[in-house]
Parts: sequence; structure tokens; C-alpha cells
Amino acid sequence: MSFLIPVFAGIAILVLVAVGVFAIMSRSKTEGGEKQKDGGVRRKGKGRDTAFKNANKKLVQNPKDPEALQIVGDVYYQDGAIEGAFKTYETLVEILPTAQGLDEFLINLRYGLTAMKLGLPEPAYKGLSAARLLKQDNFELNFNLGSLEFQRKNYDKAVPLLQQARLQDPEHPGCLRILGHSFFKMKKYKEAMSYIRKAMDLAPGDKESLYTLAECYHEANQIEQALKIFSHLRPDPQMGAQSCLMSGTINMDTHQEAKAIEDFEIGLRHQNVKPEVEIEIKYKLAVCYLKANEMGKALTYLRDIQAVNPSYRDVAVLIGKYQELNANKNLQIYTMAPSADFVALCRRVVMGYYARAKVKITSISVTKNDWADILAEVDTPKWSDLVMFRFIRTAGSIGEMIVREFHTHLKEVKAGKGICITIGNFTEEARRYTEARLIDLIEKERFTAILNTVDSKVVQGKAAAKKK
Repeated sequence: MSFLIPVFAGIAILVLVAVGVFAIMSRSKTEGGEKQKDGGVRRKGKGRDTAFKNANKKLVQNPKDPEALQIVGDVYYQDGAIEGAFKTYETLVEILPTAQGLDEFLINLRYGLTAMKLGLPEPAYKGLSAARLLKQDNFELNFNLGSLEFQRKNYDKAVPLLQQARLQDPEHPGCLRILGHSFFKMKKYKEAMSYIRKAMDLAPGDKESLYTLAECYHEANQIEQALKIFSHLRPDPQMGAQSCLMSGTINMDTHQEAKAIEDFEIGLRHQNVKPEVEIEIKYKLAVCYLKANEMGKALTYLRDIQAVNPSYRDVAVLIGKYQELNANKNLQIYTMAPSADFVALCRRVVMGYYARAKVKITSISVTKNDWADILAEVDTPKWSDLVMFRFIRTAGSIGEMIVREFHTHLKEVKAGKGICITIGNFTEEARRYTEARLIDLIEKERFTAILNTVDSKVVQGKAAAKKK
């Protein structure tokens, strides 16, 4: 159920990545001296400002002066001027192959980190990958590169990078979070649950991770725990609609349609629901209403879906089937009602089937709620006989085997005639079988017409009997 799994937002990743970026920037605070060991300059002071101005003057003369670029890039980076820092380190990356004395690791690392801050995944990946060829035990590098691999859906590459980052900082919530989500994407739900729970212990309030934890429970068949979380998240503005879809689906699968309907209706009351989530909620809500025999409500949602996506699932088929049932109460009872109501309707059909006839029902048998056989003594002004009626509930094609079995049953009860009725149709083989036998086959169109008048015929028959 991939449409039931929310996409891990890129913005959320960048927020987490910012932790790593600011962490590396903060290191410059501890660096002393007019010049830092990495070639940078003092964070504050006149000497720093002078060095920055002189470096800019050099760059006017030579835009690719390595020493000047390092000073300018370092000041931009320390001050959080990310765009200026990125452009400076981009130039430094270009001249790395020919320039001497440059810190290749630091330049590639900062190039990658500033690119991430600007939302530029390709140069970010290029810079961080190059940096990792030079050094593998740096937290900011492994965490941010692992985050990028997650964004690129390379979960098998993200996991070892993030696990390496954990060696440097075991309690980093962002690292634990992305590790958990990576394992979830890899369908390793036990590992995912472990890391997500640890991340949420350190940084509570992460509704997206809570939702993913519920998905882990669901996939691990721990339905009660999953349902508890999904139900808890139903009111949430961001995760509420998706949670309503999941909790409703669980209740639907466990045949608790009333609870499922409540879940789905709450989901539709949310604002800004994703189109794919909204249409799925409406579809499942319609199915629940059909199971509850509330066809009018079901058809409303099915028509809403059809207006947006005419080819969605079997919506067109359901509308074609149930709008007719909704308009014909007797057809609805025949198809969907409990066995007792179905048999009562069949009795009314038998009583009114022959005009001006006296009918006495002598036996009724029901086979697995698939069909009902009613044996009746029929006395008309022209003839009298024992007639067997078979009412078949299924809407598909009825083949020769069922008709042949019906004929055998006729002989057993010594009926002179048989009426075999379906709301579907009979196959050509079934029709050929009855050509030389006293069996009438009644298909949907004719039977629907009978159902439309059955009650009035019974009333008329009773009225005529009273007059006599």
C-alpha cells in the first residue's frame, strides 16, 4: 500500500541538515590567531576585516587567487552568508586540481554543505562525496551525505553513512530519525521502530515519525498498536487525513464498518488533503456505506470520484450496479438483504407470478444463501400443477450444471414445471439444455420487470380472494 505511505519531505531533511551545518560553523569559534590553522581568519576584529578587504582587492585582479578565495570563503561561511560562501567554494573546487596548498577536504565539505543550505542537491552530493574520499570519520560529512542519499532514495547507501555518523554522535536525533526512516523504506520494520523510537525520545513532537512508527506496527502485524497511533493522529493538521485513511482501513478490514465510516468522515473534514488521499478515502467510505446498505450515500461519493477520475478502480462498475439497486427496493432486497428478507420477497414473487391463480407454497429450502427453491401448488382456471421456483442471487452467468441440478430436483419432488430465475444471465449451454424440458429461464431484464410489480400483484390477488 505505497499510496498509504507519506513522502519524507525534503524541507524536513534540510532542517535536520541545518543542525550539521551550524555545528561545523560553530567550530570556527574555537579557532584562534590572526589566521586559523585551516587558512581561515579570526572570527571578529579589525584584522579580520582588513584581511577580507585585501582579499577582495586581490580577487579583482585575479578572480581565482587561491589564498584570497580561502579568506573570503571563510568569512562568508562564518557570517552565515551562504550564497557568497557557496560561490566562493565553487570557484575553489574548480581550481583544486592546479592550485597548491589548499585544504581539499575542507573546501569540498563546505562546498557541499552550503549547496545543501541553498537546496542544490547535485553540487551538494558532488562536494560531500569528494570530501569523503579524503576523510571518513567526520560527523557533519557522514550525516549530511547520508541525508542526501536518503533524498535520492539510495537507502542502502544512506544507512552505512548514518551509522558511521552515529559513532561520532550516538544521541543525534536527526541522524537517528533518518536512519529509522531509511530502514522503513527498506522494509526492515524492526530496525526502523528501534531508531524512530530513540529519535522521538530525544526530540518529541515529530508527528511524521510517529505516523511512520504506526506504519511499522501495521506492517509487523501489530494492529492494535498501529490503530492506537493512527487514531491519535486523526486530528493532526498535517498527518490527520492520512491517519484517518489508515485507521479506517484497519477498521474496515476487521469488519467494523461503523468505526471505519467515522474515520473516513473525519479524514474528509481536513483541509488541504492530498488528492490521492482524498479519492481513496471517498472510495473506501463508499464501500463501507454499500456494506451498510446505505446506497444513496455510497453513490454520492462514487459520483464525486467519477467526476475527478472516471477510470478510478471499479467506480464505474459500482455506479452502474448500485444506482439501479438504489432505485429498485425489491432488487436491492433480492441482492443484498439477509436470507429471511430474501426468502420473503421470493414468496411474494411466487404468490403473484400467475394471474388469477390459487397458489399454496408447500416447501422452501435455501442453499448457502446462493439460491432458494420454493415448491408451490398452482391452480389456474385452465390448469393445475406442482411448480418449482429457483431464485438465484448471484449476478453472473449461470451455466448448465446449475440448471441440470435444478432439473434433477424437479424430478425428485415430482414437479411438473420449473421456473429458474437469476438477476444475471444464462449461458448458451444452459439455454440449450432446457429446450426440450419444462423449465423456464428468467434473466435480469424480465425479472426486474416482475420485481417492479410484484407487490401490486400480491395485493390485487388478495383483494380478488376476499371478493370471492
